[in-house]
Amino acid sequence: MERYADTVLRLCLIHLKNHADAEDAFQTVFLKYALCSVVFESPEHEKAWFIRVTLNACRDSLRQLFRRRTVPLEEAAALPADAPQRHQDLWEAVLALPPKCRDVIYLHYYEGYPAPEIGRLLHKNVNTVYTLLHRARAQLRETLGGDADEE
Repeated sequence: MERYADTVLRLCLIHLKNHADAEDAFQTVFLKYALCSVVFESPEHEKAWFIRVTLNACRDSLRQLFRRRTVPLEEAAALPADAPQRHQDLWEAVLALPPKCRDVIYLHYYEGYPAPEIGRLLHKNVNTVYTLLHRARAQLRETLGGDADEE
């Protein structure tokens, strides 16, 4: 739990945009881990398992009927009050991306995964991952007003 708690919670917050729901999904992921009998080949395999199970838990939570008929109390995950405005704007822009783009941006920039590994984690073609990264960067550049030469 010490190794993957931060990653799991961040993924949950990105997808669910609600701290309480993120904590529920977080708990579900670690409960599944405690009950699973999978033998992991390596730490990378274990981390990939956590990411996959977290994404599935978030999707399951979003599919529940009661979520469709309610309005979330929080619009986005709140950053600490002392975070610079630039970081908060970036975080809000990332949260505003479509889910497919949000996933690849998070895994690439926050978790440090290369595109081929992201493709394996998300069960997508590598070229699809590159396309999603390109589109997400373009949307972020447009939203944040960045220079076209920066990448």
